[in-house]
Formats: sequence, C-alpha cells, structure tokens
Amino acid sequence: MSTTPRSQESGLGGVAWVVLVAAFGGFLFGFDTAVINGAVGPIQDQFSLSDLAIGFTVSSALLGCMVGAWAGGSLSDRIGRQRAMMVAAALFFISAIGSGLAFGAVDLVLWRVLGGIGVGMASVIAPSYIAEVAPTHLRGRLGSTWQLAIVVGIFMAAASNAFIANVADGAAEELWFGLEAWRWMFLLEAGPALLYALLASSIPESPRYLVSRGRDKQAAKVLQEIVGIQGEAAIAQKIKDVRETINMEARQRFRDLIVGGRLTPIVWVGLGLAVFQQFVGINVIFYYSNTLWQAVGIAEDQAFLVQIITTSVNIVATVIGIIIVDRVGRRIPLAVGSAGMAAGLGMMAVAFSQAIITVGADGEELVSLPGAWGMIALVSANVFVLFFGATWGPFMWVLLGEMFPNRVRAVALGVTASANWAANFLISMLFPEMAAFSLVFAYGFYAASALLSMFFVLKWVPETKGRELEDMSDSAYEKTPRAAKTR
Repeated sequence: MSTTPRSQESGLGGVAWVVLVAAFGGFLFGFDTAVINGAVGPIQDQFSLSDLAIGFTVSSALLGCMVGAWAGGSLSDRIGRQRAMMVAAALFFISAIGSGLAFGAVDLVLWRVLGGIGVGMASVIAPSYIAEVAPTHLRGRLGSTWQLAIVVGIFMAAASNAFIANVADGAAEELWFGLEAWRWMFLLEAGPALLYALLASSIPESPRYLVSRGRDKQAAKVLQEIVGIQGEAAIAQKIKDVRETINMEARQRFRDLIVGGRLTPIVWVGLGLAVFQQFVGINVIFYYSNTLWQAVGIAEDQAFLVQIITTSVNIVATVIGIIIVDRVGRRIPLAVGSAGMAAGLGMMAVAFSQAIITVGADGEELVSLPGAWGMIALVSANVFVLFFGATWGPFMWVLLGEMFPNRVRAVALGVTASANWAANFLISMLFPEMAAFSLVFAYGFYAASALLSMFFVLKWVPETKGRELEDMSDSAYEKTPRAAKTR
C-alpha cells in the first residue's frame, strides 16, 4: 500500500539516538527483573518465607508488569510515548528506593509490584515507539536493540550483585550505612532510573502519535529528521498512509481486537509468541540461577560468577540476533532457536536426573551432580541461553512491535505483552515448588514447551521482514498467518 521510498541513510544518526534512548527502558527492564536473583536467599532467610512464599515474592513484580503492559498502550496513546516513558522512569526510581528499604516481605512485594508496572509500561511503549520511528529496512535491527538493552541490564544486575556480595562477604551481610548487601542491590537501580527520565525528555514524539493528534507539521519534521524520509511529496504521502491506518475516532480498546465475536487470528499468534517465550523457562535462569547452582553444590561466589558468564552469553547471542534479523528474517530463526533451546533444556533435565542426594550432619539434604554432569548442566544452560538470546529474546519483541495493524497496534501489543508477563509470573512463581518436586520434571517441561514452540512458529507465525507498518492488515491472516510471508 505504501509508496514511501526507503528511508535515507542520512537519517541513521538521528534515529539511532532516539532508539537508544527508548531502549534504555529495556536496560531498566532487565536490571529490575534480574536484580532479585542475588537477593533470593537472604530475603527468604530474613523474612522466614516458605518455598511458595519466596516464589511469590520473587515473581510479584510480574503482577505489576501485567498491569503496566495492559495499561501502557492506552496511556501512551493518551499522553504520548515520550511522557509515558517518563512515568515509567518515575516508577522505577520509587521502586528501587522502596525495595532497598523494605521493612518486611509485604511492603517489599508492594514496591516490587510498583516497579513491575514501570517494567510493563516500558515493555509496550518502547517496542512500539522504536517500530514507529525506525526506517523499514532497519526496523528489525533497531527493534532488536530493545532486547539488547534488556540483556545488558540483566548482565549489569548480575555484575553489580556479585560486586556487592563480594565487598560485603555475602549477600546477607551488612554493608554501607548499616544496610545488608542485598538491599544495596535494589538501591543501585535508582541512578539509571533517574537517567532514563532525563534522556526520555530529550527525544521527539512518535510521528504516528503526532498524526493521530492532527499535529502534521511536527510529524513531518520527525519523519524528515529522525526517520530520514526526504522530499515534501514523500513525507506528505507517508503522513497520508499513516492517517489512513490509524483509528482516529476513538482510543483503541480491547473490543477493537474482536471480529465476529472472536479475537482476530493475528492476536492469537501474538499471544502464542508471548506465552511460549516464557514457558521455555528463560527467566528461571535469570531469577533463580544463584539458588539453583548453590542447590547442586556450587559455592555462593562461584554461583555469582556463573550468572555473569550466562548473562555475557546472552549479550553475545542478542548481538547475533541483531545482525541476522534484517538479513534472514524472523520466522526461520525462531524455529531454529526453538530446536536449539529444546536440545539445551533436554540435556539439563538429563543432567539433573543424575543428581546425588546426601544428608548432612545437621540433617539438611545436600544435592550434587557427580563427575562431568555438573559441567554438562552448565554448558547445556548456556546453549539454551545462546539459542534463546539469538532468536526468541529479541525477535518476539520485534514481531509484537510490527505485526499488528496500525488501527489496533497499541492495544494488541498491550494485551500480548500482558500475556507474556502473566506466563512469566506463572513460571517464576511455580519454579521453587517444581524444583522441590523434581528438577528433571521442571526442565523437562521447559524442553517440551520449546519443542512445541517450533511447530507453532512453522505453522502460524508470519514473516514481517521488509513490510511497511501501514501494510499490516487483519485480512493477511484471516485464512492462515503463513500467507503473510508471501506478500
């Protein structure tokens, strides 16, 4: 439909800056969700929590993520993408301070939920904003910077947790100003949160939001200076294309996703992507790995080191994903990623089936992996992270940011992101109980989910590489989503 010529390379510098600023919300996303990893043990001990209670405490932020994701799209449509980012930054800042100074498990959960709302908002605002300002031929690569920022945030959380625990000689030990080390793990997030608010104030509004508010002159300026479209005629045509596909009569609502009494097929595809990305258990690695590796006989300081290695692998994998997304596409790499994840997770389940349980002098059960099985488990975990980071990590967010028609993009992204957080909450909350029952069962379930995700991708997921956002339509998926890849 669109006749707009491909964006010029002269716009790359401007768009790169605004994309990096928007993606900084992903850094806080990753940091906020992963920072609790280093604090799980001390929190459970200090507040005397059961396995189910610590599971809920760890995953409580995800309840806020669901709320933030659901409301983020509507809020950004109402006040704009830029202002919504600043609201999310404020929530990150308040949550960091509150969590670090929490009096007990109850108020810690409340502060984590508040931060989760900020994470959820960022998870729908930034991908949408990036997709709306990025030139079509760079949209996959620039959209993947969101996931890169997330994994860098996860890495920094692991690195800062390790540094703080090392300085204090343990996460539960007292550090500065009489506060335990685990509290400082949360407090350190306040600085990046403040920086995010300042950076967000420096970027322009999305051209699609500006057009939806009738601010065509400002939209034209952004299209020229940021997106890189040159020539008055080309800009005017782009604004016309955008206006034709935006629901200008009213704010987008959930009922806009329903046609003939049922959700449109493309929304179901988005929901499947969102749920499968979490059912493979990726966040178990980032939320619980310290406790997991300690449970199989690895010392606390070594467990922190393992987490740093794993998050480093995640960063390298995400860079690989950024390189291939606009060259290879989205669909086939997702299927390959599913197969690789299934293999890594399956080997983890086999490794944990070899665990030996002994009883210590104090009556406590001690678990260890004999011989080479410990190394096999570590390598398998990193194989899983490698395949996830290069495919499902960045590609799911790229697809959710670009696959929906303009008339429902914000609300559809909100719904699917909420489903992603709901699946994350379910998997994260249940892991301590699943692990107590059987690590073989837990990782066997994740492996089966990864295998099923491969068949889902091959049957239902469309290829969106090279397509203009204004060309996305419901009709492309009414019979079979695969038809979209031949357009």
